[in-house]
Amino acid sequence: MSLFLKVSLAAVGLYAVLIALFTFMQGAILFPRSLVGPSPDLPQSAESMRIERPDGSILHGNLIPGQDPTKPLILAFGGNAWNADAVALFLHRIAPDHPVVAFHFRGYAPSTGSPSAEALKTDAVAIHDHVADIAPNGVIATGFSIGSALAAHLATERPIIGAVLVTPFDSLGAVARQSLPWAPVRLLFRHDMNTLDALRNTATPVALVLAAQDEVIFPERAEALVAGLSESDHAIAYLSRIQAGHNDIYNHPELAPALRDALAAVTD
Repeated sequence: MSLFLKVSLAAVGLYAVLIALFTFMQGAILFPRSLVGPSPDLPQSAESMRIERPDGSILHGNLIPGQDPTKPLILAFGGNAWNADAVALFLHRIAPDHPVVAFHFRGYAPSTGSPSAEALKTDAVAIHDHVADIAPNGVIATGFSIGSALAAHLATERPIIGAVLVTPFDSLGAVARQSLPWAPVRLLFRHDMNTLDALRNTATPVALVLAAQDEVIFPERAEALVAGLSESDHAIAYLSRIQAGHNDIYNHPELAPALRDALAAVTD
């Protein structure tokens, strides 16, 4: 056997191994539960919440009451490695007048079950319905990273006041295709979340906060969302581009005022 043939067969074998890893480990890559940090201490006023899902999974979350009873409730969806309690506390500190609710994704302790794109989308609707009775002034869905797609999905399923999306994307499949150009993502990807398609089907006011130097979700994906919404005549209530990366945006001094402006824009 020639050296060229040996090298070619080795390359084909390596490619097959990489494709197999992507196929069978994409769930673990998208939902890295082991990377989630511990829960911070919440205010004494926080109230624990629990939802039992039809498949037997139990979702756990917390409500942090707001200081102004006239403000809508912020229903928060964090990133794929962000503790839900930390998300709730982060938003409470930025917008203390609003009540804030955040639930741990299924499979993320203490919630049980197994995470998937479809399961998280149906859970998002169930969480909304669970808190609707304590949100007389309406709900603003606020999502970060992968959570932005859940907020967008909720906007198509329920009459919420608005959706605030931070470091969003047009679709998770497009993110995977751009990140893994060598893989047949269209054939193998099982966890797509299409933010653009969801928002095209709703008139819910949308506010976008983008990380202009995002190294995880390439800026092209967020800009494709902006362009797609503009082309479909879906007005964007608020748009901010912050010169930060995907993770360091949370320490950027422009984020807190941008989030306050975004909440005000969709509320007004």
